[in-house]
Amino acid sequence: MTELAAYALRSELSRGRRHAEPAPVNRSEFQRDRDRIIHATAFRRLEYKTQVFINHEGDLFRTRLTHSLEVAQIARVLARSLKLNEDLTEAIALAHDLGHTPFGHAGQDELNACMREFAPQAGGFEHNLQSLRVCDELEERYPSFNGLNLCFETREGILKHCSVAHAKLLGDVGKRFLDRTQPSLEAQLANLADEIAYNNHDIDDGLRSGLLTVEQMQSVPIFARHFAQVHLAWPDLPERRVISETIRRMINTLIVDVTQTSSAKLLQAQPADAEAARHCGPLIAFSDHVRQEADTLKKFLFENLYRHYKVVRMTTKARRIVRELFSAFFGDPRLLPPDYRHDDDIRQARAISDYIAGMTDRFAIREHHRLFEMSDQM
Repeated sequence: MTELAAYALRSELSRGRRHAEPAPVNRSEFQRDRDRIIHATAFRRLEYKTQVFINHEGDLFRTRLTHSLEVAQIARVLARSLKLNEDLTEAIALAHDLGHTPFGHAGQDELNACMREFAPQAGGFEHNLQSLRVCDELEERYPSFNGLNLCFETREGILKHCSVAHAKLLGDVGKRFLDRTQPSLEAQLANLADEIAYNNHDIDDGLRSGLLTVEQMQSVPIFARHFAQVHLAWPDLPERRVISETIRRMINTLIVDVTQTSSAKLLQAQPADAEAARHCGPLIAFSDHVRQEADTLKKFLFENLYRHYKVVRMTTKARRIVRELFSAFFGDPRLLPPDYRHDDDIRQARAISDYIAGMTDRFAIREHHRLFEMSDQM
């Protein structure tokens, strides 16, 4: 195992769990967190939740599950290179999307709109908060507590974004949003690994689907540069392999840049320990030049893939499904399983959002069909 840097988080110094438990045998506290996440029901459901393309649109497109695995792989490489806690980084990476809705960001945006319309006091919907809620409350696996009872450091890392209003309700795990301090270096690293993974695999899925073309991608400097390098080295290579090698090289460039830039920042700041690192500015980062290239790529994907008319058609249908399910359940809670029924409107709205957020794409489609379509199978 790589020797940890002074500023890495150590499991033996963890702030602990919400419910006290005996120490694990043959593994660290953060390894226990990782294992609990992998065995969670919410983690298995990610296999059938949208990244960009709905699950039934193709067998080779990324899902939330494969995305989470790619994030974890990149995060582990970075953690090892920077001598940060690899187990904690992996746990955060694997858990970061546990609260995501069906149909990707379209489902999240619509569920947020529904929550604000029907129960504004319930605080809307945001998938980072829902991921924490899944880990703290919604998983039902253990006899002594609800949720997964993860370590403070893992829970804090899952919570990438949080409003001040929500932070005030979350206790210690929301404190950094009030104090304006940084999350752990491991959490910062998992966040960048997420960005590296989704930008690059969305290029791959976009090209594979035909919604993007290589000609279009040539307008993106980081892609064009690596594509030209591959073509020069292998002029007769089939295009599919050229694309794979181009994306592989892009990921490597980003990982190396994060490693070098972050190493320099850490050397300059010299935080004495993990707590001191929280009081520095962000220390895990791209260089300015690569940050600009990554932002250009992100903007390109937003305008040309996520706003492609075929994707917009899908997201419009997805938002309608979520909206109509929420409306039907709120209008008549008897349509819900008994455990999700409440007399209080605020609790009822939150229970409905929990129910819908937990659905896979295909389950949400089937539920919508059962409620709104006449058929022999009711």
